[in-house]
Amino acid sequence: MMMLILGLVLWFATHLFPIWAPAQRAAMTQSMGMASKGVMAVLTLIAVALMVMGYQDAPYIGIWTPPAFLTHLNNLLMLVAVLLFIAGNIPSVIRNKVRHPQLAGTKAWAVAHLLVNGDLASVLLFGGILAWAVLALIGSNKRDGKPPLDKPATTMGLLIHLVASVVVFGVVAYAHQWAGIWPFPG
Repeated sequence: MMMLILGLVLWFATHLFPIWAPAQRAAMTQSMGMASKGVMAVLTLIAVALMVMGYQDAPYIGIWTPPAFLTHLNNLLMLVAVLLFIAGNIPSVIRNKVRHPQLAGTKAWAVAHLLVNGDLASVLLFGGILAWAVLALIGSNKRDGKPPLDKPATTMGLLIHLVASVVVFGVVAYAHQWAGIWPFPG
């Protein structure tokens, strides 16, 4: 469990540093140049590896037993999470409704996984990522102000966004099956 917690701490540090300490991040970039981005990328990869390995190695310590019907809500929230997460890159009206679509998508992902996983490692991992996304959203709005919601949008962009969301959701569901976790009831 310690590896999972260490990964979360490193994730928080690498992702909140530029948001909550922009002057220090700028000084780091000034002194190290482009190497600072490489250092942050490597630390992020280490954080992800620690979280994944720590989660896989964590003993099962049950906290609560999720009811089966929450699987349906999980899948719906996961579709919403994907829709939000990719919204910033597609010219659809959805990206004009959400100020920080990737953070909103991350929060939906975390809540969806908290609904169907009642063990301690899951609460730490998904609850930790949810807490990070909330802090990142607050910090981003504090640092940058609220970004405008006036990006160009098209009907074709909305159609592409919806189709892309279903395709990405399908890929993610298949990846879960490949990992031995069937995400659908039945």
